[in-house]
Amino acid sequence: MVTHPGSARAARTARRLNAPRPALVEAQASGIPRRVNRQSVALVREEWRVVDRWWTEEPDVVLETGENAVVYRDDESGSWFTQRA
Repeated sequence: MVTHPGSARAARTARRLNAPRPALVEAQASGIPRRVNRQSVALVREEWRVVDRWWTEEPDVVLETGENAVVYRDDESGSWFTQRA
């Protein structure tokens, strides 16, 4: 958590770093993301990653811009989210 700069309440307010964000995802029939936020997925990585979470089934993708992202679907709401890898 870090304080949000430029606010009178900056010392009392905080925001999460690298918080998941809602995403517009077009997936293949298998559920693998094909497009994320209108950008084509160039590569889906099949590797183990330990960053701030233990291994999950969430795919790490590389978008056509070269940006790395974690993409996942909340099964309860049916909504998709992205988070920087």
